Amino acid sequence: MAVPALVFFGVFVIVPMFGVLFLSFTNWNGLGSPTWAGTSNWSLTLTDPITQNAMWLSLKVMVLSWLIQAPISLLLGIFMAGRQRYRALLSVLYFLPLLFSSAAVAIAYKALLDPNFGMSNAFGIRALSQDWLGDPNLALFVVLFVIAWTFIPFHSLLYQAGVRQIPKMLYEAAMIDGATAWQQFRHITLPQLRYTIVTSSTLMLVGSLTYFDLIYVLTRGGPGIATRTLPLDMYLTGFQSFQMGRASVIAVILIVVGLGLSLGLARVSGANRMESQQEGS
Repeated sequence: MAVPALVFFGVFVIVPMFGVLFLSFTNWNGLGSPTWAGTSNWSLTLTDPITQNAMWLSLKVMVLSWLIQAPISLLLGIFMAGRQRYRALLSVLYFLPLLFSSAAVAIAYKALLDPNFGMSNAFGIRALSQDWLGDPNLALFVVLFVIAWTFIPFHSLLYQAGVRQIPKMLYEAAMIDGATAWQQFRHITLPQLRYTIVTSSTLMLVGSLTYFDLIYVLTRGGPGIATRTLPLDMYLTGFQSFQMGRASVIAVILIVVGLGLSLGLARVSGANRMESQQEGS
């Protein structure tokens, strides 16, 4: 029964990965025939200051995205797991960003943040009168905010589902023993959400390596190279500079880092052992 899925995965994932690996050792402009270049693409790419800056920015986006999204998503998920009607109403509002594509969100925020006719002038508030996307010191943090606004609802949904699967008897026993709300959260909710946290964190960290359309529409990597992350650097190198070999090197780096993160998190967390969560700590 698994053969069709394995064949599909092999044709559309494994084969293209080997194709990208091969192209990373060639010179190709996307039109003619690739010519063998050996390891020159790798040495040029790994020593390129722009690509090195893109690596640093991608790491920064990865860490900051997790630090921003993880706690907010966890708290929102726990809040939305309640059965009260007002929480259900707020949950609908929180989930609205999930209905929009990343490109549409980027277009809307780009209009809102425009220094000429956006919210800077609409409300007459001096603190908002900033060139949010044109200032190298602000652009990356604005991008991080938009990313968080876009993806927090998805992770909140994961946590909401995880909290609702926790047996109520654990909380009832804790209340009988006189446990406070904080103690219940620390000793019951968090341990029971262990694998949900691992899954959500993996999606956040690995997903941060694929942010392209939102950043491209918002800033196109600017101002300068202030928001030129690895996915954007790969696109600009391949489709604007027509250096497909070097773009393939960046693609291989992204694949290796993504796989390493996923496997590392699964191994360190013990999620691959599928231990039971039906107990407190």
